Amino acid sequence: MQNSIASGLIELDSLDVQVLVDNVTDSLSTVPKDVTNEVPVLMKNGTLKMAAGEYRCCAHHGLSLIITARRGKDSQTLVFDAGPEAYTVTRNGALLKVPFGDAGAVVLSHGHWDHAGGLVEAVRQVAAANGGKRVECHVNPGMFVTRGTLRHGSEPLPQKPVPSPGELAAAGATVVNAPEARLLLDQCFFLSGEIPRVTPYEKGLPGHLKRSADGKSWEPDPWLMDERYVAAHVKGKGAVVFTACSHAGVINVLKDARNVFGDVPLHAVMGGFHLSGQQIEEIIPDTIKDMKGFGLKRIVPAHCTGWRAVGALVQAFGEEVIVPSAVGRQFVF
Repeated sequence: MQNSIASGLIELDSLDVQVLVDNVTDSLSTVPKDVTNEVPVLMKNGTLKMAAGEYRCCAHHGLSLIITARRGKDSQTLVFDAGPEAYTVTRNGALLKVPFGDAGAVVLSHGHWDHAGGLVEAVRQVAAANGGKRVECHVNPGMFVTRGTLRHGSEPLPQKPVPSPGELAAAGATVVNAPEARLLLDQCFFLSGEIPRVTPYEKGLPGHLKRSADGKSWEPDPWLMDERYVAAHVKGKGAVVFTACSHAGVINVLKDARNVFGDVPLHAVMGGFHLSGQQIEEIIPDTIKDMKGFGLKRIVPAHCTGWRAVGALVQAFGEEVIVPSAVGRQFVF
């Protein structure tokens, strides 16, 4: 089913990605010619008035990408996740001059606060910039369960709930709340359905919980079956896959994308690979070994990947392939 949907995806001339929110700030490291650091972006925008904190983007635990598909003179812009809270969206958005008014859709990858906390504000920014027109916001029913984690002690630590469909609608969204795969924005983007968990060593997020049906107790929820990825097809290169946290496992994500896209090669993967944490870091070697089988030309670790995994990725693939994400950084595929 997903294969037939993905077959309708159009080929793009290029794909531009603006990192709106990420855990890391890094404007000093040198980058390849198809990547631009935050400071040159700010200087081009005229928003870097002087060397001062108030004129620089704020790093925050979470992820938000502004992805623009280009084909000829036409373009389509997608907001992929919205970071942990409204402040980061508005502050970084203003400094980076994010064209919120161009956004035709907003996608939430999964139901976690560090991706959904700024979602209402992102919808508001789009609606305010486009003259009040409603914008599609793509979610699925599994995102709205109450969740928690055992990582911080023996008692579950509740997570802030994802904004409800009603809250999103009040902010200016047309909420599309469905689990199935679909094409977005004139067939420029593929939004996946449920990601099959087929890799033995990828076991989800240890210690992750959700409220039981009675609303009183907790039950294990390591798989986060609501997680989705987004992909686009760049002409002459192949599929570019955006995975926000990879709780499904980044290898599972790439396997599904390879199955979905068939003869179209996988060109790049960008996002959080969630290879950090005491019970997850042990799978870094297996992950890197299997990642080599996809023939990726660009790998962009972000957000929750973790420094150990980033270091191991650079050792395995080299700096020609690995370019870490950072807030304010721009990528061209």
